[in-house]
Amino acid sequence: MSDFAHDQRKALLAIARASIDHGLRHASCPGLDLAEFPDELRLHLACFVTLKSGQALRGCIGSLEAVRPLAMDIHENAYAAAFRDPRFPPLTYREWPEVHMSLSILSPPVAMPVVDTADLLTALRPGIDGVILEYRQRRATFLPAVWQMLPDPHAFVRQLKLKAGLPAEFWAEELRIYRYTTTQIEADR
Repeated sequence: MSDFAHDQRKALLAIARASIDHGLRHASCPGLDLAEFPDELRLHLACFVTLKSGQALRGCIGSLEAVRPLAMDIHENAYAAAFRDPRFPPLTYREWPEVHMSLSILSPPVAMPVVDTADLLTALRPGIDGVILEYRQRRATFLPAVWQMLPDPHAFVRQLKLKAGLPAEFWAEELRIYRYTTTQIEADR
């Protein structure tokens, strides 16, 4: 996955901030004119927008598949992370100045041909891999940043299974595992 130039990183952060600022003022997601952005920001790439208050998660919404231009994905996911994450109440004006925002641009996921949990644990690259777990109608992911909170691969995999609504020691032949990496873009404030 290509890296982003400084001005592109600033533009992506500005898109996310503008989406949240508009949401605070108007309780709706603003429109976005993609023609205003360079070709690199109109490529179809998936992203997650993460909001934190101190060290605590305050919202995180994203896309695992690249189904729209990156600028639009950032725009929509920033609004959703602030106002539609079902785990949190909508962001308020009072909170916003203290919230730290980060963007995770995902590489395309790659299937991991693993046969059991032990094989998966051997194949994982802690601190590098984001992981998607799929089983029937269940799906869950952990971004690479989750390794900071769960540095032990066994704990990482157990928690990912629990997030998917599966038992911590679950394994089945139909279980599908994918890995991806991210380009991280951190807001200054």
